[in-house]
Amino acid sequence: MRTVTLPDQTAVPALGQGTWRMGEDARQRKQEIAALRAGLDLGMTLIDTAEMYGDGSTETLLGEAFAGVRDRIFLVSKVYPQNAGRGRIERACEASLQRLNTDHLDLYLLHWRGPVPLAETVEGMEALIQAGKIRRWGVSNFDHGDMEQLFRAGGEACATNQILYNVTERGAEFDLLPELSKRHIPTMAYSPIGQGRLPASPALSAIAARHDATTFQVALAWALRDPTVIAIPKAATEAHVNDNRRALDLVLTAEDLAAINADFPAPTRKTRLAML
Repeated sequence: MRTVTLPDQTAVPALGQGTWRMGEDARQRKQEIAALRAGLDLGMTLIDTAEMYGDGSTETLLGEAFAGVRDRIFLVSKVYPQNAGRGRIERACEASLQRLNTDHLDLYLLHWRGPVPLAETVEGMEALIQAGKIRRWGVSNFDHGDMEQLFRAGGEACATNQILYNVTERGAEFDLLPELSKRHIPTMAYSPIGQGRLPASPALSAIAARHDATTFQVALAWALRDPTVIAIPKAATEAHVNDNRRALDLVLTAEDLAAINADFPAPTRKTRLAML
């Protein structure tokens, strides 16, 4: 498994597992747990979730899925913006820990910006580290200006920024990704294959044919081309997990990347950060 290095020099898998909308249908529970465990065995040991997902039911699913193997996992969860204030963030974190059946999170993210002052959230995150509840913290859905405000609020210890990033959503490349790279903060890409709804693309189709791959694998390999990007696609079946893992071994050529750029041009001006 290729790795990406966090600011504290911790190496994490470049390819992890997202879990949005998992744990919400009891009929799918056994299949979803099998998929998560299969991904773990393939080295996709970074698991991303959030208290928002299924109002906590996704965290509960993960607590069941990874019982007995917690030490193999780099566990990430996210806090609602309204829960990121003094006092509330401690309670939200503790509730997530109980649902996840663990005593700590490896990474805790502010899900998106909200009404709580950033300095207060940073203070809460640092207190959680001191209490041993989390190992490190970061943010999600923060644009370039948001990151600047975070740093001015004392948030230099931010470990990652989780954003919507894929071939169809490249706006972050204009200013956000360069700023994160300059500060040695990795980007975590959610929905790296566009929730399985890629537009028709002659480039993706031709590249997939050349590499004996699918267009989704090509798109995922494209997101993984950057050594500072961690991709967290969701897969609810073992077959889908295996398909995602193969994308990590797909090496795109300069010709491939040029063709993708032709179909999905890089940004030439500042655009607002897209989010789901």
